[in-house]
Amino acid sequence: MIKIIGAVFIILSTSWAGFEASRYLSERPRQLRILKSALQSLEAEIMYGHTPLHEAARKLSQQLQRPVGWFFEVFSKKITTEETTVSEAWEASLKEVWKMTALKSSEYEILAQFGESLGKHDRLTQQKHILLTLTHLEREEAEALEKQRRYEKMTKSLGFLSGLLLIILLL
Repeated sequence: MIKIIGAVFIILSTSWAGFEASRYLSERPRQLRILKSALQSLEAEIMYGHTPLHEAARKLSQQLQRPVGWFFEVFSKKITTEETTVSEAWEASLKEVWKMTALKSSEYEILAQFGESLGKHDRLTQQKHILLTLTHLEREEAEALEKQRRYEKMTKSLGFLSGLLLIILLL
């Protein structure tokens, strides 16, 4: 009886691990889509709304899902409350929120480069930087969707099958 209960716990825990790994694979494209949407909204606020950057970031933080919404909330607070440049506030916000995301280091580099140009140029040049960043993020999203398509089912199955293997080895 104890062996059966132990086997069930092993199957449940390894299956759960497989589903968590699978969730991570599906979370990355979702967060990239939210991030792209945020940058498009930021472009609209800058170009057509003539909204100050801290106000645009605050509005975005209220509209977006977490963790991207947190990023813009932290960014807005850093701009308004600390004596810092926009690029330093962007970088600090990225570092603070990054561990909560499912994004990779390549996306971090893209966003860090974008942050270097943020607030330093006129509106048209800023729009070009936003469009360039969106292009890079679209490429990363395509890669993330491909990885999700290829590996999502495999990670779920691998979790369950590794539990079965463990049970067989322990019996």
